[in-house]
Amino acid sequence: MFIVESYTVAIIMCFITMICWGSWANTTKLVSNKNWAFPLFYWDYSIGLLLCSLLFAFTLGSMGESGRSFIVDIQQADTGSLFAALLAGVIFNISNILLVASINLAGMAVAFPVGVGLALALGVITTYIGNPQGDAQILFLGVACIVVAIILTAIAYGRVTQESDKSRRNKGLITAILAGIIMGWFFRFLAASMSDNFSEPVTGLLTPYSALVLFALGLFLSNFVFNTLVMKKPITGEAVSGKMYFSGSFRDHICGGIGGVIWCVGLGFSLIASGQAGYAISYGLGQGATMIAVIWGVFIWREFAHAPAGTNKLIFTMFVSYIVGIGLIIAANQ
Repeated sequence: MFIVESYTVAIIMCFITMICWGSWANTTKLVSNKNWAFPLFYWDYSIGLLLCSLLFAFTLGSMGESGRSFIVDIQQADTGSLFAALLAGVIFNISNILLVASINLAGMAVAFPVGVGLALALGVITTYIGNPQGDAQILFLGVACIVVAIILTAIAYGRVTQESDKSRRNKGLITAILAGIIMGWFFRFLAASMSDNFSEPVTGLLTPYSALVLFALGLFLSNFVFNTLVMKKPITGEAVSGKMYFSGSFRDHICGGIGGVIWCVGLGFSLIASGQAGYAISYGLGQGATMIAVIWGVFIWREFAHAPAGTNKLIFTMFVSYIVGIGLIIAANQ
């Protein structure tokens, strides 16, 4: 299987993860049918993610002589490793459904800093506890900067929303917070399923490629429970039926599938890079995606276009806090 041998290459891959994770949600805004409910979009998202994970497994995960090929790795894995990777997919799925709902309620520039930023803070902490790697003081100082950015984002959002939107604003923020708390735990279980040494993987544990497929499978299968529930009891919008899925246009379905592929590429690169960068740092740097999402939300989708004077300073300070936090997370492993 393909293994990264350079820390510099690993960091570059983490930056690609950041771009992918910060950009995939744009596909929710590109569907041709503006009444296309996010649970319908999410079915295609989960299918795209699963297919992309299999592509990783049968290409990069099965080439070369190092490590274990995908099929061999799955056959030797113990029950605990398989369950941990599947559980990671289930946990992420719950949180991501909440995140997409929050995007619909509050916009990308708010949902990502609050939801994903909170997930970053919790994820780095829980992952570091399970696999301590890097300078703890620098790493957690970086996390503290991310938390400051989350608070600044919430303040900026409160300034831009009208009083009449207060209920929707509060619902969007609460949904993003719940998404972040739940999302902060998925990477811990995914990391626990994998061997630290990719060249000579521990017997019973998984390689990154196998873990990615099990994760995607857990997400897809749990969709039949959680996404079906959201279809009947939506967080936002009207309830939708399964038959409505087949009324979508080719573009509607493609947008969802591409969204899943983009996110999967991000996770795949993060897992592959973790051999050199460490789990806490590869995950923490990848979650700098929040900064990318805010750029999309502020400059492309104009979500703060009608903000009162002084809001831009808050947004600028938030950017600086994120950049400093990401820099510290990278430096923690030097």
